[in-house]
Amino acid sequence: MSGYSYEKVVEAADFLKSKFTGSVKIGIICGTGLSALGDDVEDKVVVPYTQIPHFPESTAPSHKGQLVFGNLGGKSVICMQGRFHPYEGYEAWQVAFPIRVMKLLGVETMVITNAAGGLNRSYNVGDFMMVKDHVSLPSLIGYNPLWGPNDERFGPRFIPVSNAYCRDLRALMREVADSVGYKERLREGIYCNVAGPSFETIWEMKIMLQLGCDAVGMSTVQEMIAVAHCGMKACVVSLITDYCVIDYDTDDKVDGDEVIAVGQERAADMRKLITAFVKRLPV
Repeated sequence: MSGYSYEKVVEAADFLKSKFTGSVKIGIICGTGLSALGDDVEDKVVVPYTQIPHFPESTAPSHKGQLVFGNLGGKSVICMQGRFHPYEGYEAWQVAFPIRVMKLLGVETMVITNAAGGLNRSYNVGDFMMVKDHVSLPSLIGYNPLWGPNDERFGPRFIPVSNAYCRDLRALMREVADSVGYKERLREGIYCNVAGPSFETIWEMKIMLQLGCDAVGMSTVQEMIAVAHCGMKACVVSLITDYCVIDYDTDDKVDGDEVIAVGQERAADMRKLITAFVKRLPV
C-alpha cells in the first residue's frame, strides 16, 4: 500500500465537502459507455477528478473523469463518470480510493455498473446481468486494495465478502426491472474479474466457464472489496456488451470500440433501470 494514507482520503473528502454541502447516502459508478447516466443528475455540481486531491486520472476511453453531485430519482447522489482500472497502471488501493472518499462523505449504498463480456451461452448482447458473486483472478494473486497494513478506521483486518453483493438490493433490483419492463433482459450471475487490457484467450475463457462464471470484465471487484471493508451495501449491474468467442474455428473477435458502442446504444435503458432503482432505495 505504498502511497496510501488515511490523511489523503480525508483531504479529498474535505475538498469535496467544500464543493457540495448537502447530505448524500448513495454513490453511483458509471461503467464503460454508460457515463450518460450522470447527465441525468439534476441540480448538479460537477468536479473534475483532476481537481480532487490525490484522485487518480481516468484514462479509459469513454470515461469522462468527473464527479457529479445532485439529485437522481428524487435522491441525493454522487455519480462517478469514469472509474479506474488495474490496466491503467494504478495500485489496487488507488482503484478503490473513491470508495473510501465516498464513505467519509456519508455514502451508505453503492450502485455500480460495468461493461462485461458474456460467457454464459444463454446471454445475449445488450442483456443486463446483476452480479451475485465474483471470481477475481487479480485479487487471488495479491492485487487487493486491502493489501498491506490495515486501516481500522475503515474496517477490520479480515472481512467477509460472501454477501458483498447485497441480497436485499438484488431482490429490489429484480422488482424494479420487472416494473420498467426489463424482467426478461435482467440476468443474475457470476462476474469474473481480470486485469486487462488485453482480452482473454479462448482457453482462458473456457476455464472461466468451467469455474461457473457468466461474464468477464476488467473492473469493479477492487471497488467491491473496499465497499465490504467500509461496511457499505452495493448492487452491481453489468451490461453484456459482447459475446465471448470460445471457438478456435472462427475469425470473430472482441473489439474495444464495439464494447463502447453497445454501451452507448443501451445507455438509455441502463439509465432508466438505475434511475428507477435509486428512486426505490430506502435511504
